Amino acid sequence: MKRIFTKPGVHPYDEITWERRDVVMTNWRDGSINFEQRGVEFPEFWSVNAANIVTTKYFRGAVGTPQREWSLKQLVDRVVGMYTRTAVENGYFASDEDVEIFDHELKHALVHQIFAFNSPVWFNVGTQSPQQVSACFILAVDDTMESILDWYKEEGVIFKGGSGSGVNLSRIRSSKELLSSGGTASGPVSFMRGADASAGTIKSGGATRRAAKMVVLDVDHPDIEEFIETKAREEDKVRALRDAGFDMDLGGKDIVSVQYQNANNSVRVSDEFMRAVDKGEQFGLRARLTGEVIEQVDAKDLFRKMAKAAWECADPGVQYDDTINDWHTSPETGRITASNPCSEYLHLDNSSCNLASINLMKFLRDDNSFDVASFVKLTELIITAMDVSITFADFPTEKIGETTRAYRQLGIGYANLGALLMATGHAYDSDGGRAVAGAITSLMTGVSYRRSAELAAVVGPYEGYARNADAHKRVIRKHAGANDGLRTLGTMDGKIHAEASKQWSECLKLGEKNGYRNAQASLLAPTGTIGLMMDCDTTGIEPDLALVKFKKLVGGGSMQIVNQTIPRALKQLGYQQESIEAIVEYIGEHGHVVDAPGLKREHYEVFDCAMGERAIAPMGHVRMMAAAQPFLSGAISKTVNLPESATIEDIEQVYMEGWRLGLKALAVYRDNCKVGQPLSAGNGAKKDETKAAAEPEVKVIEVNRPTRRRMPNSRPSVTTRFTVGGAKGYMTASSYPDDGLGEVFLKMSKQGSTLAGVMDAFSVAMSIGLQYGVPLETYVSKFVNMRFEPAGMTDDPDVRMATSVMDYIFRRLALDHLPYDERAALGIFSAAERTAQQRGEDPAVDKEALAQSAPIEAKAVQPAAPEPVREVKELTLESHQRFTADAPLCMTCGTKMRPAGSCYVCEGCGSTSGCS
Repeated sequence: MKRIFTKPGVHPYDEITWERRDVVMTNWRDGSINFEQRGVEFPEFWSVNAANIVTTKYFRGAVGTPQREWSLKQLVDRVVGMYTRTAVENGYFASDEDVEIFDHELKHALVHQIFAFNSPVWFNVGTQSPQQVSACFILAVDDTMESILDWYKEEGVIFKGGSGSGVNLSRIRSSKELLSSGGTASGPVSFMRGADASAGTIKSGGATRRAAKMVVLDVDHPDIEEFIETKAREEDKVRALRDAGFDMDLGGKDIVSVQYQNANNSVRVSDEFMRAVDKGEQFGLRARLTGEVIEQVDAKDLFRKMAKAAWECADPGVQYDDTINDWHTSPETGRITASNPCSEYLHLDNSSCNLASINLMKFLRDDNSFDVASFVKLTELIITAMDVSITFADFPTEKIGETTRAYRQLGIGYANLGALLMATGHAYDSDGGRAVAGAITSLMTGVSYRRSAELAAVVGPYEGYARNADAHKRVIRKHAGANDGLRTLGTMDGKIHAEASKQWSECLKLGEKNGYRNAQASLLAPTGTIGLMMDCDTTGIEPDLALVKFKKLVGGGSMQIVNQTIPRALKQLGYQQESIEAIVEYIGEHGHVVDAPGLKREHYEVFDCAMGERAIAPMGHVRMMAAAQPFLSGAISKTVNLPESATIEDIEQVYMEGWRLGLKALAVYRDNCKVGQPLSAGNGAKKDETKAAAEPEVKVIEVNRPTRRRMPNSRPSVTTRFTVGGAKGYMTASSYPDDGLGEVFLKMSKQGSTLAGVMDAFSVAMSIGLQYGVPLETYVSKFVNMRFEPAGMTDDPDVRMATSVMDYIFRRLALDHLPYDERAALGIFSAAERTAQQRGEDPAVDKEALAQSAPIEAKAVQPAAPEPVREVKELTLESHQRFTADAPLCMTCGTKMRPAGSCYVCEGCGSTSGCS
């Protein structure tokens, strides 16, 4: 073992300034305290958010008891202590000095947020619970009822522990095949219903994390079309039920009637199928038992159905079967058929993978050079520790335990790539950015397999290595060959690549001699909760989400800040301090760099983000994945973001290019697709238009002109101060003395500005419309769900999220002036009504709720001077700007989640919808 950051004779904790903090988390519904632990101890450089997440998620012991952990030291000691003891007991180290170096370096790296193990390590290691260290599991299902029922049971056990699993159902006979009894099989899609219901039940039971699962079906399965359209058709049901007045919001009482919503679906496509699509040929669907072709389909048509379903609801994703198995280190044991829920772990059935991720920004020196030597040593340390964990780990099933101990799959990865690229002046979607990403990934995996070969010399290769030695060495040569073909463009990536070449050379030499300790070494996970633990600006391989973020403050509240990587990037690009300050101020006000004073247009691309004014093009995401994929044992958890205006053809292109560029798996997400409008107008409208053109007829119809009912000089009114996505405004709503809203005035921005003028004009137009008799519900139905910036979190407990200022205004007006029945038909409820629904009560008979949501009535109300201002309770938790509009709310704290790979993460409490 080699020292990286520590000094002999000095404990790593002694070089840190520690401080005590209070962690208090409030309930998003009513503001009550749902977690409180005071006096917790963290390094002074840890953010409030990171400390809160570790305290609430990872500290063990009952709150308020002496057994409760209260310091980061205790947490790290608990975990590292188990790793160190196990390594000593199993003969990993040559001397006591090596033991101390391992212990101290691991503790230093963890408390300094240089890397983090995946969440199950922090949950379980060193406790009385089973020592489960894996976040990702792959199960197996055969064509028997016993196997299917075992699948339900095994999946439930995994979900109960807060982890996720994946499974391929392609061995199950299709609904077009016969059973041995002579009847017709029900097919895999029917069995998915039972598994989905089980996952939904366990999820709602309040596990550590929401149940996450992946369901895969091979493209040549006879039920593939039914599988492809499964979730899209359920989305149609959601729209229809919501339009009919049912509560279809996340957690709503009627959402349970929608099926297949607890899994990510992926189609496993073969090279044969993709070539058939490319050439416009027929493709055969094969019987599961005999392998004979029982149906021919048009490959292009099937491929389009996949893209259309993904356009509608983001499912299914694709997994490229032949590419996956061409990079398989253990093919003599069995094919790779499935993945974990986020598609980054791909290996044998009934196996698992424990993950860890490196914070890349910790290796960026002040002069913007990359600390290659420290990165190499840290990777050695992590791989050693991760391999040790398999020795002591417990597993949810005996089959998974046997396979994992025999193949010892690891998943080292990284986070903060997007921040690293921006800080060094590299555009994410550029040859330079991809060269840096490829070089870092190659170096990480090369060092990992080299250390794996060194471990094999000390404690032996994995049990399955002997039968797979030729295949494993072939894959290592493929990695090394890809490294040889890597084209570098700058000094930074050039130095990283030079070291990577040395590591691969040594890896090949040692592997030939010793074999390898691990069948897999690397992948790129979403790094949801652990990314927040490390205070990473960006997760996994993702670019930055937005240029402006909200930072939590000690004692509650938050402040808006411009990403700290931006000034560093501007300095790297050659800007002087005065220009940097002006550009940063502009970004803080506008949220983007377009027309920033003094910023050159050729530098705009450096600051492109996943969303916003200059969103990275879909193929930019695909090309970045392709740059890293040849250097990974597994795959990449990442969603390719597409704008709402994207077409089905755009998704087809992404899927096709992913195959051509050698990706192993790919998921897409079209903005707002889960609540989008139908593809096109119905045929009925066209028929009516045709008939009208063919049969012209003129009729004179007398119409009574509406009359304006003017407001009296004295009228009751309420002024509401609101905030939407950080933008503040005021709304004054005046009512007729007898009944009904008659006037609305909106105030935003400074007087004389364009926005203020537009809002004044809109207010006058709406007020006149109300006075001419246009019903308020008509306005509400038209303007609710309108989407534009600013959007995001509000400070109104009744309207937590708004897709625009208009969306908020008309939801608030509906709550104040429309009766419950009319609002329910529009899906608009107050916080009290939502709480009543969750308790199983009927809000319509809840007098308190009705009193809060009833229309305003005038009861001898005199005009106020000044007018009363309703101050809506200010939240202490803010959100990023430009979230994916229909990302789910966190099941724990209710905050809007944000994308992390192909999953979601809550920045408020650290909960994730997937692994790690």
